Amino acid sequence: MTEHPVFLSLTPVFLLIGVGYLAGQMRWIRSASVQDLSNLVFLVLGPALLFTTMSTVQIDELDLRPVGAYFVAVGLLFGFSVLLRGLSCRSVVLALAGTFSNLVMIGIMLVKLAYGQDGLVTLLTLISVHSLVLLTAATILLELAQAREEGAQHASPLTPQRIVRIAASAIKSALIHPVPLPIICGLLFAQTGWALPQVVQLPLQLLGSAFGPLALVLVGVSLAGLSLCGHWQPALGLALSKNLLLPLMVGASAWAFGIEGLALVVLVVAAGLPVGANVYLFAQRYRVVQDLTTATMGVSTLLALLTLSGWMLLLSWLVEF
Repeated sequence: MTEHPVFLSLTPVFLLIGVGYLAGQMRWIRSASVQDLSNLVFLVLGPALLFTTMSTVQIDELDLRPVGAYFVAVGLLFGFSVLLRGLSCRSVVLALAGTFSNLVMIGIMLVKLAYGQDGLVTLLTLISVHSLVLLTAATILLELAQAREEGAQHASPLTPQRIVRIAASAIKSALIHPVPLPIICGLLFAQTGWALPQVVQLPLQLLGSAFGPLALVLVGVSLAGLSLCGHWQPALGLALSKNLLLPLMVGASAWAFGIEGLALVVLVVAAGLPVGANVYLFAQRYRVVQDLTTATMGVSTLLALLTLSGWMLLLSWLVEF
């Protein structure tokens, strides 16, 4: 009996996360080493993979409608979440937790295994603006919320000039980032029509091939240090919103945009991925809901074993690609 392709693509992803979890529990990887390994993944291996993948893609072949459809749904859910809780640092971080997917550390390898190079190009097109859009919007709102809270305490007005400075700083930080920057550079290189010399291309490919396994092992190591104590119920609510509600909204938005086939599948799977680690960095930076954010990441990742399987199976039955 032949295994279902969903099982074949999901199993190695979660087995590697499990290996990382075991390594973390057994203290084979010390907590002091995790940051160094994370830097290796994001600053060396990730850029190599992102650049080489996009260095052969022509811009006129890219379909940007999926990106628009994705962010219509994400923007609606993000905005509604902030409005529901009121503008504050806490509400923005929780809104980010409900909308920011782990597209890089989990998504890249999963989509490559399940949907091949064509699916990966769609995902990387989304990744190229994912952090830029979401993290920039979150940074601006967080800085505005923090400035308003500080202004209320010290009677300091939030002037238009200060708002412009906050926005400019956030956009600059999002652009000069190890995720969108190599994607943009790879796309620009592809438009020249040049080919990378073999002596350069081969090392980049070798570095890129190491990204997926190491990134997934690091996810597992991070889970080994998580604690759900006292935050199980709210974390579960946020995780269900992220893993189930967002993919449903993205699928509806993609359908409304007339997107079908593989692009539709990749969008829904991307939306159904667990919460990305950047959310915790924001919680840590602004000193709000750090424990809840950490718990949500853990619950969302564990829950994804069921929810992602469900989405991928459903899509394999409903969508032809």
